[in-house]
Amino acid sequence: MRRVVESANSAASPHVDERVLHHSSHLNEILNTLPQYIFMGIGAGYGKVILFNEHFVVYDIPAIASAIDKKTIAEVTRCNGDAPFILHDERDATPGYKEEKLEHQKDSIMRIKKAMGIEECIEIELHGDLKAASGVGASAASCTAIARAISDEFGLHLDDDAINEIAYEGEKAYHGSPSGIDNTCATYGGLVWFVKSKGMERLTVKTPVEIVMGNTGIVANTKRAVAGVRERRDRHREKYDAIFAEAEKLAHRAREALLSGDWKKVGSLMNENHELLQQIEVSSKELDFLVEVAREHGAYGAKMTGGGLGGYMVALTPGSELQEKVATAIEQQGFYALRTKIGI
Repeated sequence: MRRVVESANSAASPHVDERVLHHSSHLNEILNTLPQYIFMGIGAGYGKVILFNEHFVVYDIPAIASAIDKKTIAEVTRCNGDAPFILHDERDATPGYKEEKLEHQKDSIMRIKKAMGIEECIEIELHGDLKAASGVGASAASCTAIARAISDEFGLHLDDDAINEIAYEGEKAYHGSPSGIDNTCATYGGLVWFVKSKGMERLTVKTPVEIVMGNTGIVANTKRAVAGVRERRDRHREKYDAIFAEAEKLAHRAREALLSGDWKKVGSLMNENHELLQQIEVSSKELDFLVEVAREHGAYGAKMTGGGLGGYMVALTPGSELQEKVATAIEQQGFYALRTKIGI
């Protein structure tokens, strides 16, 4: 959807007689008060939460993830100049996140432009209600939003499948070998069953359900976490093969529980999944602490989510009352709590 933006001064602009303008020594000043219209492309990408099997999904084991009702918005306009792009990142973010990711972000935008065949300078503004942090799909949400906004600005009319492929290219700058699950959720929304070699399958739950996502405030390096799992798996293949086999079985049990609306079972399986993620050494003491806080205050289940080593955890909290109780408990410990839903 292309948006027309009117200058802030336009509402107060008076009607000006052309003869006055012609003779005015302040012509430029007056013209600057007249309405100015800028056409821009707009796009959005959902945040996400991985409910089951982050990291395992890289090895073609099924994962289950959901978009959440928080988004990143991108606005794109064409601009003059030799620079490939001008970026204004206005997203709320964990302290240090944007600085840590800046070089990856620049590389990502260049990859997106190349994939879309765009050579001219573009100006990009990012904002929205998704707090940029590790574990919530912030990079994928921005990649998807930027791809959609470029498509809108240049009249490319790309469908979701094409946008998803482009967002995946952008994700490579952040994660090296991304699973594809983040950009899939960012692009399509909803709840998905995802196998890397086969793509996604949409899942439908009877009704959206409340969750709480607690932010450790630690900016995590997903690329480093993924590489660490690969290195440890190569050194301890037998141990890791056994863990991976458990993760695959758990995914199928979780799918059945989700589809039947058995939230107690879903929560119990989230707890089990967190233990498997601890075993492959991608959790952290901060994540483990927030998981325990959530469980102690009634969450049906809780686990780390995303790349790990920091970022977010997720707690299953059906009902607004339980959601608020768990979120408040996390906040009382000095951490940020995101209240949202899965199955949207």
